[in-house]
Amino acid sequence: MSRDGTSIAFQRSGAGVPLVLVHGTSSTLQTWAPVLPFLERHFTVYAIDRRGRGESGDSAAPYAMEREFEDVAAVVDAIGDRAHLFGHSYGAICALEASLLTARIDRLILYEPPIPESSSHAGDDKVLEKMQNLLAAGDREAVVTTVMREMVRRPPQEIQLSKSMPAWPSRVAAVHTIPREILALRKYSFEPHRFKAAVSPTLLLLGGESPAHFRAAVRVLESVLANSKTAVMAGQQHAATETAPELLAEAVSAFLHSR
Repeated sequence: MSRDGTSIAFQRSGAGVPLVLVHGTSSTLQTWAPVLPFLERHFTVYAIDRRGRGESGDSAAPYAMEREFEDVAAVVDAIGDRAHLFGHSYGAICALEASLLTARIDRLILYEPPIPESSSHAGDDKVLEKMQNLLAAGDREAVVTTVMREMVRRPPQEIQLSKSMPAWPSRVAAVHTIPREILALRKYSFEPHRFKAAVSPTLLLLGGESPAHFRAAVRVLESVLANSKTAVMAGQQHAATETAPELLAEAVSAFLHSR
């Protein structure tokens, strides 16, 4: 149960030290399915359904991403033991912010958090309007495809791979959460000074072929998080959960087992 009374669901599997997974935009916990077999060998995995999708509840109050930070912290605290925390994309921002709300996080993994740039939103405004029109017309699948292609900038072959995955129907079902997250991200202000005292060892994951805005975000975090290191996954972009799950799991496991 989160601070505002919203129920947050998670799927628990595997055995070992607790590892909490926080998915990104247009996803549910099902997006982790390709990676789970590799992580479950070493960790007790807690894959969260973020609020508004899957088995989790939602709030009647206007959406605020700060509630999601509290959601992640609530799950970590509910485990009872110290846990590792791994967030992907929007979920990586939620994980980073949750690290300021609980003292139970051991190590932190952030895979390409989309820290907002100071540039104009003119291009994104057009894409957001397009998505809202598609959503109003009931073309939910096109909304997911649009955000992947025009905002995340995933190549066509990766989008086709996502469509073939078992998680695709759950992505489509959660499509109503996409516009609110895009708007919330615009209002989010990353304040470096708040993280200067961060002590949790942190792994910053980056695809070797990822777009420039993700690389820029990782560079910002490198300069802010003193106890951090970066691992570049060769040949990958923003969706190694699907395109290279074993490679991703190896990078995560190596970091969490390192001294």
